[in-house]
Amino acid sequence: MPGIFTLQVMIRPRITLACAAALAIAGLAAQPAAAKPAPTVDVRLLALNDFHGNLEPPTGNSGNAVDENGNTVPAGGAAYIAAHLKRLANKHTLTVAQGDLIGASPLISAAYHDEPSVEFLGNIGVTASAVGNHEFDEGYKELQRIQNGGCHPVDGCSPAGRWRGAKFDYLAANVTKGSRPILKPWTIRWINGVPVGFIGVVTKTTPSIVTADGIKGLTFDDEVASANRSAAQLKRLGVHAMVLLVHEGDQTPLGQRPDACGVVPGAGTRIAKEADADIDVVLAGHTHQQYLCSVTDPKGQPRLYSSGSSFGRVISQVDFKVNRWTRDVDRSTLKGDNHVVTRDIAPDPATQTFVQTWKDRVAPVANKPIGKITADLDRKPSAAGETPLGDVIADAQLAAVKDKGAQIAVTNPGGVRTELVYKASGAEGDGVVTYGEAFAVQPFSNIVGVTTLTGAQLDQTLEQQWTPAGEKILQPSANLHFTIDRTRPVGDRVSDITIDGKPVDPAATYKVAANNFLLGGGDGFTTFTEGKDAVLGPIDLDSLIAYFGGNSPIAPPTLDRITGK
Repeated sequence: MPGIFTLQVMIRPRITLACAAALAIAGLAAQPAAAKPAPTVDVRLLALNDFHGNLEPPTGNSGNAVDENGNTVPAGGAAYIAAHLKRLANKHTLTVAQGDLIGASPLISAAYHDEPSVEFLGNIGVTASAVGNHEFDEGYKELQRIQNGGCHPVDGCSPAGRWRGAKFDYLAANVTKGSRPILKPWTIRWINGVPVGFIGVVTKTTPSIVTADGIKGLTFDDEVASANRSAAQLKRLGVHAMVLLVHEGDQTPLGQRPDACGVVPGAGTRIAKEADADIDVVLAGHTHQQYLCSVTDPKGQPRLYSSGSSFGRVISQVDFKVNRWTRDVDRSTLKGDNHVVTRDIAPDPATQTFVQTWKDRVAPVANKPIGKITADLDRKPSAAGETPLGDVIADAQLAAVKDKGAQIAVTNPGGVRTELVYKASGAEGDGVVTYGEAFAVQPFSNIVGVTTLTGAQLDQTLEQQWTPAGEKILQPSANLHFTIDRTRPVGDRVSDITIDGKPVDPAATYKVAANNFLLGGGDGFTTFTEGKDAVLGPIDLDSLIAYFGGNSPIAPPTLDRITGK
C-alpha cells in the first residue's frame, strides 16, 4: 500500500515539530525560535534645496534663519551642513536635493563654473537632485558637462584638474529636446532591500526666468503630467515607494518657523496635490521658503509636502516605512522635520579644509578693490518698490551703453542677488567694495544691451511688472520716472512716465538699456522682444565695476524715481 506509506512519511516531521513547540511552551526547550524578518523597513531622507553654491556661510539676511522657537539665528555654510548631516544620518539614509544647487553662486564657486559646489554635494552623499532653473544659467550643454564631466570648453580645467562629473544624478523629467530627455527623468535607489524611486521636475516657467539662448530648442512640460509619466514607468518596474523632487514651491508668511505649514497655495501645492497617487513624498524648492505640510493625493490619502529654505540653511528630514512585500510606503508612518543648519556646533573639519582650499584659490581675484560706498547699498524697497542698489545698477548699465545711444535703463530685481555692506567683510576696510562683493551682487554674467521701444511699448513694459506670479518692479535709471497705483486693475497701473523730465510720447521711439535676460522676455517682460535694432554691450558685472571706478564713493540714491502706492 504505497499511498499509505507516503502519507506517513509526510506527516511524521510535522508531528516532531509540533512536539518541539509544545516542549518549548512548557519551558523544557532552551533555544528560542528564529525571528521572522520585519514586514517593513525604515527609510530616512535628508534633503537640501536652493544651495546656490554657498560654500562659505552666507552673510546678511541670507545667513539667518528662523528656528523652531521663532528665534532668528545664524545658519548655513558647507562645513556646518556636513556636520549636521552626520548627526542626522543613519544606516537607512538617502540624501537628495531639489535644484538650484548651483547658479547665482558666490565667486568661490562661480569662478570655477560651480564645480567646487557640485563636488561638495557629492562628498556629503547627495545621490539625486531635481534640476532647478538656475542649473540652466550657463545653458543646458554646460549642465550636461557638470553632470557627465570634462573641462570647460572656454576656460579649461579648474585648479583641481579635469572635472569628473557629478557623483549624483540630476533629474529632469519635464525637460526635453525634441522627443528626448536631456537628463535622466528618474532614478532608483535600493536601501534595506527595497527600491525607492526618485523623480525630478523643474518649474515649467523656466523659459521665462532664464536667458533664452541657453535653453534654445528645449521644451519644459507640465510638472504634474511629466511626474505622472515617470511614476507609471517606475510602477512597471515594480517600484512603488516614490519621491518627487520638484523645483517649484509656494510662499509663506514672513518669519514662519521651519515646521509650520502656512503656505499660500500656489504652483507647489498644485503639484503636490495633483501628482500621481503612488508618489508618497513631494520635496520642493524654488521659492526659498521653509514649510512642512500634509496634503491629500488624488485618492484622498495623506502625502508629505516640504521645503527647506535656501543657501544651505535648512535640512529637511523625512522618515517612513516601506512594506517588504508590497514595496510601498505605509503612509501612516510618514514623519517630517525641518532642521535649521545652526552654527553652534563644531564644523566638519574635512569640509572646512575643502572650502578653504577653494577660497585660497580665488582670493587674489575676490579681494581686489573696485571702489567705495558711503553707506550700505541695500535691497530694502520703498513703498513703490524702488531700492538703492537697484538704482545704482540701473545707472551703471545706462552709463555702460550710452555710446550705443541708450537714453534710459531698467534692471530686474531678481538680478540683484545680495547687498553691498559698508562694514568691511575682511581686511579691505570699511566702505571698500571688492570684486568678490560686486560679483555676489551680479553673478549671472548677463550682457547689457540696448533696444528701441516706442513710448507705448515702454508703457506696456512697465505694466508687465504685475503678473499672476507676483510683482516685479523694474529698477530705473536716474532720468526715468513713473508713478504706480496698485489699487487700479493690472494693465492700467502706470502713469506719468517721464524721461529727463519730459513726458513720454506714445508714438516716439526711445532707446532702452537692459540686460539680455530682460531683452529676451525674461520675468514675463515680453514686450522687450518687440524692440527694434537691438545691440549688445558689456557684461553687467563689468558695467558695475566700471561705474564704481568712475564714481566712487557712491552714496545711496534718494528713492524718488518711482512714486505711488
